[in-house]
Amino acid sequence: MNASKTLLFSAIVSALTGCSTSETNDPKSGFSDTQFQQSQQGEKAGKTLETLFVASNDGSLKDVKYTNATGTVTESPNSGLTVVFHGKENINSAVDFVPDEPWDWSDLDNFNIAFDIGNQGEHSVQLYLNISDTNGDTYTRSVSVPVGPQRTYYAKMAGHDLAKSISDDKNEFNFTSGLRSNPDTWTSDDTQFISLWGKKNLKLSGISKISLSVQNNLFDKQITINDIRLRQNPPMDTLYLTGVVDKFGQNAKREFDGKVHSLAELKNARDKELQALDGKWNVPRSKWGGWLEGPRLEATGNFRTAKYNGKWSLVDPDGYLYFATGIDIIRLANSSTMTGYDFPPEVLVKADNADVTPSDSQGLNRVNDSAVPARFVASELRKDLFTWLPSYDEPMGKHYGYRTGVHSGPLKQGETYSFYAANLDRKYSGISNDYMQKWQDVTLDRMRSWGFTSLGNWTDPAYYDNQQVPFFANGWIIGDFKTVSSGDDFWGNMPDVFDPKFKARAMHTVSVIADEVKNTPWCVGVFIDNEKSFGRSETPQSRYGIVFNTLKRDGSKVPTKAAFTKLAKDKYISIEALNSAWGKNIASWSDFDQGIDSVLATNKAQEKQQLADYSEMLYAYADKYFSIVDTAMQTYLPNHLYLGSRFADWGMPMEVAKAATQYVDVMSYNIYKEGLHPKGWGFLDDFDMPSIVGEFHIGATDSGLFHPGLIHAANQQDRADMYQDYMGTIIDNPYFIGAHWFQYMDSPITGRAYDGENYNVGFVNVTDTPYAPMVNAAKSLHKGMYERRFDNK
Repeated sequence: MNASKTLLFSAIVSALTGCSTSETNDPKSGFSDTQFQQSQQGEKAGKTLETLFVASNDGSLKDVKYTNATGTVTESPNSGLTVVFHGKENINSAVDFVPDEPWDWSDLDNFNIAFDIGNQGEHSVQLYLNISDTNGDTYTRSVSVPVGPQRTYYAKMAGHDLAKSISDDKNEFNFTSGLRSNPDTWTSDDTQFISLWGKKNLKLSGISKISLSVQNNLFDKQITINDIRLRQNPPMDTLYLTGVVDKFGQNAKREFDGKVHSLAELKNARDKELQALDGKWNVPRSKWGGWLEGPRLEATGNFRTAKYNGKWSLVDPDGYLYFATGIDIIRLANSSTMTGYDFPPEVLVKADNADVTPSDSQGLNRVNDSAVPARFVASELRKDLFTWLPSYDEPMGKHYGYRTGVHSGPLKQGETYSFYAANLDRKYSGISNDYMQKWQDVTLDRMRSWGFTSLGNWTDPAYYDNQQVPFFANGWIIGDFKTVSSGDDFWGNMPDVFDPKFKARAMHTVSVIADEVKNTPWCVGVFIDNEKSFGRSETPQSRYGIVFNTLKRDGSKVPTKAAFTKLAKDKYISIEALNSAWGKNIASWSDFDQGIDSVLATNKAQEKQQLADYSEMLYAYADKYFSIVDTAMQTYLPNHLYLGSRFADWGMPMEVAKAATQYVDVMSYNIYKEGLHPKGWGFLDDFDMPSIVGEFHIGATDSGLFHPGLIHAANQQDRADMYQDYMGTIIDNPYFIGAHWFQYMDSPITGRAYDGENYNVGFVNVTDTPYAPMVNAAKSLHKGMYERRFDNK
């Protein structure tokens, strides 16, 4: 390799400060004593192939870039480049390593990049690693760096499970195992960066940048980097995906706090918890969980919104101020995992209610007994993950299911199994004739004892008549209506909202929800749809993707295109006027309606006008969507709040959000961050609308799972502390009237059936055992929740 590239980042610290080092070089290696020791340690995990950066050597800092961060030298015992990320005042902070010429690592075929990183700050650091190539592709990974001394963190660049990636699709989240993040492929004391998203196999002949960053931090964070190097991967453990899961659905190869080893241990944990649950609110509350000791406003018999002392709030049916905290996914639909078995399609029976319930929201859907003889192995890899699976005719066999559609992963359909459901059966069948009813009773007791005031989205409708804890209902608009595309349709194509069939399906969906809710005052409100791909913020093409893509289509076949044609014609009257404004040469309005080239003009004034018109078209699309759903809500559920579609913060163009404010009662956002960063939510002042967080979570890897989720903590206690910090930002914000944690139970260790998510994000684990730090954090938070939000003292 080119020597200048090899040493491009060596001794960054010395060059920055003008300091020299006192270490002597070993003539045998060309490294300093410290480097030689690091190299020797590296041999145990894999031979060092190339050193990119060593803090103790002379070198050049000209290719190290900082964004909202600063770098300084620190010496023993915490030697290295200490980077302070100014995250409290900035949404993004980063240190980037950018060579004069891209690195060429194409002669390496089985290697990883390793970092020696310590943390002498006050908080753990979720560190995002972005490695980019000259094709414009990036692979994003992340790790939580706990407060403490330096240790080695690594990310594979080639070989092992990367050599078997499912595809080169940039949006492919899963490995061929079907997991979002695999078990380690070799054993060491090092920590592997967690796979998040992007292209797994980059162009190794042109690596253009290595970036370490933090995002949406509530505090300034810091790390100390002492070494960056490429290492040979050690020999792969050929059994790393074999026998991973024990009969309780836990990690079979690791010990961790709370692991269950026997049925007796499971029942002992059950009995200990049940003795402590009394079914009462953990502090005095109204019947509905409202602020009993606070002011009493007008009582309407249903939940409503109101402003009190300049802050938005829900008001419970008896008139008490109500702040909605809760947990999502209190159901079994997302608890199952793909087993690797399948059945011929001719022996399968269509799931009930499939016309209004998407695949991931359906129950277990166990196949008929008559289909069992036709069962076959569809994936040896998936089958071998499990140390135990029951036969269909034994008691635990009732917890098999079937998934007819899969969002991402190597299998597109197949048999599933719910270890969580099996553990509920094991725990509660001995003390109840109906273990599911006992689980529901225990869950309601938990919610009140832990202080949660509601059951969050995707709660099983079986809870809707509980009359102990208010709930949030939900529904999806699905059907055979036409579709359009934003170009980044993460969960599926977008509806053609101008197709009359869409309105019909919306009316049908809400009517079904109304039948489930039965006009009970215990229903706070209703979410319709979730994280729709309205557009992204990165570029005009991604923001207005629905317009860019739909303008190319034929209005006689695509009603939304016909609506866009009408908007343009009403504004410009003549096609010549539009051509002048957009820099086009379209022959007629008929040609416009049949499909046009929607690329932006090169003339800046024309481009500006195009984007203004595209903005109006996107607003018209969103206005139609929310008006249709609002009409359905007013028709079938007039006494209940319409809570919107739960915007993902990555898919929320302002045109769409503004349209929603005209129709929804409460704006809803899924915010997977460390908290509500003040720099990202200034638009709430403009909206002045009550808002709710539909989803957030924080996870760790000390519970046997391989993936913490989207937001990482160092361990369970850190996770609990970060939960309280997040909720503090919501409680203190005048617009938010609540937040729901995603989700009740951990994802299956081998990934949920629909999309492979294998996250430690539950308040309870797969054995239905609560995480004590999380429970204690919730109890503490909820005790002073109302006073913190509403007291003026």
